[in-house]
Amino acid sequence: MSSSLASPMMLYNKEQFSAPLASGYLLSHDIYTRGQGPAVVIIQELPGIGLETLSLADAFVARGFTVVLPHLFGPLGKISMLGNTARVFCMRREFTLFSKNKSSPIVDWLKALCRDRRKTNGAGGVGVIGMCLTGNFAISLMADDSVLAAVASQPSMPLQDQSAVHMSAHEVDIISARLDAVGPMLAYRIDGDKLCRAEKFAALDRAFNKETERIQLKTLPGKGHSVFTLDFVDEAGHPTRQALDEMLEYFSRQLLPGGTAVAEEAGES
Repeated sequence: MSSSLASPMMLYNKEQFSAPLASGYLLSHDIYTRGQGPAVVIIQELPGIGLETLSLADAFVARGFTVVLPHLFGPLGKISMLGNTARVFCMRREFTLFSKNKSSPIVDWLKALCRDRRKTNGAGGVGVIGMCLTGNFAISLMADDSVLAAVASQPSMPLQDQSAVHMSAHEVDIISARLDAVGPMLAYRIDGDKLCRAEKFAALDRAFNKETERIQLKTLPGKGHSVFTLDFVDEAGHPTRQALDEMLEYFSRQLLPGGTAVAEEAGES
């Protein structure tokens, strides 16, 4: 862990979480938690968990959430796009980077984590954020009853085909029904992004928004890739700052006491 990250990480509780994949393989990863309130699972992006990710987590803790950071790959606190890309290519049991119409196996582990955090935090449900490599996972996780809110930031997979989605048609149907029940989720990209292009949002629009808007697809002006971390600008009126404020309000509405989705879930149980 880098020295700059060591101090802020002392604020987090570390534990190991294990759950089986559909293949039967028992997968374990460290998770880091901080805060009080309903859980928001921030799934790390490809560059890694650095100070920018912790700043995003701070915003949620200040808003009254428990942040859950799964450490999936790479050295903690070191940003390494090339190094982590090579690592993920070798993690074939967990990630299928080029699969069309099929989600990555690690989604099973993430669903189990979300169910566990709902029980641990005693809330109606959890929220999830996926970014870059993991952006599509946030959409897939909406299929699970434990998830009440999701944000997909610059979803990039499958990497070789921006016009395809990283989930099956059956998954799309289940996710669509879930979004009909709890309300639309959010997705963000920057207009000049080369890894998550306009074709990706068009594919998501075709898959989910034919009858009604289930994923609110938001394209921010400018250049860059990482909306909420590496390319985030904390200035009033900046598009990324406006996106963060919008996202925080969405999660508050869906997850915090008195929120519409929480009340509906409580009424159903």
